[in-house]
Amino acid sequence: MKKVFFLLTLICINLFAVDASMEIIKKSDNLPKIEISIASDTANVEYVNKIKKLLIQDLLVSGHFEAMSSNEKISFSSNPNMLSLKNRGIDLFLNISIRQSSFGGLNLNVKLFDNNLMQLILEKTISSSQLDRYPFVAHRAAIVINKHLNAPSIDWMDKFVIFSVYKDAKEANIVIGDYTLTFQKTIIKGGLNIFPKWANDKQDSFYYTSYRGSSPQLIKYNLYTRKVDYIMKSEGMIVCSDVNKDGSKILITASPEGQPDIYLYDTKNKRKERLTNYKGIDVGAHFAENDTKIVFVSDRLNHPNIFAKKINGRGVERLVYHGRNNSSATTFDNYVVYSSRETQNEFTDNTFNLYLISLKSDFIRRLTTNGVNQFPKFSNDGESVLFIKNYQNKSNVGIIRLNYNKSFLFPLTSGKLQSIDW
Repeated sequence: MKKVFFLLTLICINLFAVDASMEIIKKSDNLPKIEISIASDTANVEYVNKIKKLLIQDLLVSGHFEAMSSNEKISFSSNPNMLSLKNRGIDLFLNISIRQSSFGGLNLNVKLFDNNLMQLILEKTISSSQLDRYPFVAHRAAIVINKHLNAPSIDWMDKFVIFSVYKDAKEANIVIGDYTLTFQKTIIKGGLNIFPKWANDKQDSFYYTSYRGSSPQLIKYNLYTRKVDYIMKSEGMIVCSDVNKDGSKILITASPEGQPDIYLYDTKNKRKERLTNYKGIDVGAHFAENDTKIVFVSDRLNHPNIFAKKINGRGVERLVYHGRNNSSATTFDNYVVYSSRETQNEFTDNTFNLYLISLKSDFIRRLTTNGVNQFPKFSNDGESVLFIKNYQNKSNVGIIRLNYNKSFLFPLTSGKLQSIDW
């Protein structure tokens, strides 16, 4: 198994280590090859085929494996022909079996074999009490395999994404799902419900903007208790754009006096502090540099652009020096990803592409090349970016794996994505 551990170590390059020498991996020809097979004696074929497909997809999205389907059929209690697999260049073999539990859920049993060591290296059962949550069973299995081989974390796969979907004029629902959109559950419906934002890492509550009444209102909703807290109203717009790491402070765009500005809201003492006071438009702020600075969008140049300011300071710093429509930024530590409208770039006309920049240097890298790419969100570890991509009249969730120069799209089958968070 040394070969696999060594290769996985090689591909773990920290994108955020040093600006001057930052390189995104373009290709790796030496990823460990893993074949996934359904045990010949398994049951619940419908679910097991779906789980197998998701498992292959998860391992590919991780960037740590070359995953593929196997036609080999053996019973779950048997061992594969590991010598034959090794001779074909297959490093790992995963056999899966599924059983429906007595309480209506399902159990996924996995066996992972190392064909180089010629032995079983992992046996695990992953369970779900709800059949419709089967995508998370696949995601957790991928996480277990990845973790067992000491590869960089992919724990984000087990997180909910939350998004708003336009259904009709003045109608948008709040939905939670897995990152592939295979699982979806509508949480808030009726009226215009937009800009959902998780309230904490536990993902038990979220903020969203409701246009159900006479004025837009920022609401906090608990998924499990269904408790509703009314945070703020505003005559114009009101949006929670970011939440700090412990959930104690949130950044709000509000326009009680006509023009939108940025407010810092303390969730414990319910106090708000106005951070910008500009006659134009300041929106979409995100915390940066350990919550000492905010990055936001403003029309201070007579067109939208990305700026930064210290929370306790007065000066404003311009961050982007290209484009005339730069918006929807997200931050991780000292890094910013934002959307920039581009007319007639070398790939196509009138696109919104995503760019990655550093707050500490003049580094800049384009992350997308076509379509309308908006509302980027960093993962908690900063290694991935979630975003909305509208392309060829289809609405998709996109994921960019920054360290591996890979991107993946997951289409929404009905409606149009308005905003997203994870």
